Amino acid sequence: MKAELLFRQRIDYDDGAIVEMVLWRVPSSVPPSTHGLKYSLFYGRSGVRKVGYDNERGKGDHRHFQGAETDYAFSTVERLIADFWSDVRRLRGMQ
Repeated sequence: MKAELLFRQRIDYDDGAIVEMVLWRVPSSVPPSTHGLKYSLFYGRSGVRKVGYDNERGKGDHRHFQGAETDYAFSTVERLIADFWSDVRRLRGMQ
């Protein structure tokens, strides 16, 4: 089984900010993550990440928020997307 693209979306805001979200189903988990997903959620400008959620080999699930990186407790795709949009709204002054 190859990786299967489940979701891809890009939003370009008038102020130059970008949201990019990509979610894949992978044949085996990305250690130390235990789920079968690979994802990358990005908010920022070209070359500047303000918010990011992703998982990578060796790090597992983690969150980037204004320069700080912390572990992220992945539970569901729905929760992941909700947490990401909550951070984006906060930075865009919409909360």
